[in-house]
Amino acid sequence: MPIQCVIFDLDDTLWEGESLIRNAEVATYNWLSAHYARITERYTLADLIQHRINFMSHYPELHYNLTILRKYWLAHLADEAGYSRALVDPAFMVFWLARHQVQWFEGVLSTLECLAQDYQLGVISNGNADVHYLGIGTFFAFVHSASSVGVAKPHPAIFQHALQSAQLPADQVVYVGDDLKNDIAGALSVGMRTIWLQPARSVAHSSIRPDITIQHFAELVSALKTL
Repeated sequence: MPIQCVIFDLDDTLWEGESLIRNAEVATYNWLSAHYARITERYTLADLIQHRINFMSHYPELHYNLTILRKYWLAHLADEAGYSRALVDPAFMVFWLARHQVQWFEGVLSTLECLAQDYQLGVISNGNADVHYLGIGTFFAFVHSASSVGVAKPHPAIFQHALQSAQLPADQVVYVGDDLKNDIAGALSVGMRTIWLQPARSVAHSSIRPDITIQHFAELVSALKTL
């Protein structure tokens, strides 16, 4: 059967994610330096990022909800430096607003507009980006985040939730993402078709075989016609 629904990952699929999050970390650090200087007197930017990574590694049960996990970390920083936990929400908002200063991959907006005319579109994401805040929410019939479902990719449950929203059999749905394990293997586990947006300098994995591999988002329209 032909593809009826196209579901997307967000970070590193619709926009470049690594530098975006790095810039959001810098914005948070600068805000803390201006308002809660005892924290940044104790940690350099690099040290604070490593501190966050180490802290979060102790809470694998919360990795499906990056918002709560980051807020727990900020609360820990407040306690450690002798500040009120009142810093948590505004500090998180600085990060959240900065992580939405996205640089779209070439062709993303025009391609989404084109695809929305012929396919049902959806989102499955482990992150906390908001497509409505970004102004592209009207393209999507449904959005599933790890925090709303309670599990993160590649857990099959989050893909099953999307299939229920699409109200289609899995072989009429394709998932588009950059991560072979979280995106491609996760979608394949429930029978979805898959398109791997291959990151630069990445290599294929012999045990994970996407239906199609593309290097640029603008290739997506023509790729879908071959499924």
